[in-house]
Amino acid sequence: HSLYYSIWSHLAWFRCGVSAIPISLQYKSGNNFYHTCGGTLISNEWVLTAAHCIGSYTYRVYLGKHSLDTANESGSIAISPSVIVVHPNWDSYNIRNDIALIKLSSPVQITNAISPACLPTSGETQPNGAPCYVTGWGRLWTGGPIADIMQQALLPVVDYSTCSRSDWWGNLVTTNMICAGGDGVVSSCNGDSGGPLNCQNSDGSWDVNGIVSFGSSAGCNYYKKPSVFTKVSAYTSWINNVMTSY
Repeated sequence: HSLYYSIWSHLAWFRCGVSAIPISLQYKSGNNFYHTCGGTLISNEWVLTAAHCIGSYTYRVYLGKHSLDTANESGSIAISPSVIVVHPNWDSYNIRNDIALIKLSSPVQITNAISPACLPTSGETQPNGAPCYVTGWGRLWTGGPIADIMQQALLPVVDYSTCSRSDWWGNLVTTNMICAGGDGVVSSCNGDSGGPLNCQNSDGSWDVNGIVSFGSSAGCNYYKKPSVFTKVSAYTSWINNVMTSY
């Protein structure tokens, strides 16, 4: 019995990458909480999101959500943060190091609806055209309402040499970012901030390779202005340092 339990708890700790279901980061206003950003569970007590999502509000992390409008969804749970760590070099003017970690006040039980995403290998780069998926409750079109039901969109990766061209994003993008989309048709819209860009490995597992950071103010589906993500593989050592420090 104890052997079975230890194997199960080992699986619960290390079985990541089955699917990256975003969490809903919600801020308190009055007596209510409102969805503001996405995020990704990366262990049983840590959530990855964007630095620009964090302000001076009271937050809660809602895990296992599918429909934002459905109260008390089966398998979902809201947990308050105990620590929020924004990257020390977060630069909101130039949108650099747009990454933050949230420690949950209590560890969450891993279930089918709540499972951690795997982090990519440090320094890993996705090739041009790699099929990655953005997931969240983002706006379905420019200026549109936030979706109630979780959305998913395929966004092919645009490599740095293309994305940094002057008629694309130019020097606003760095090698610590991933560009994806920009075909003028599909993109992540602004409600998805902080949420995951998931890419599949050759063995079929999934990693959270990007964090939704910014897009074009001209709109969601703007040609040559792909969605831009914080490149998680550039920050794996920072992530691991923070997770072992708190």
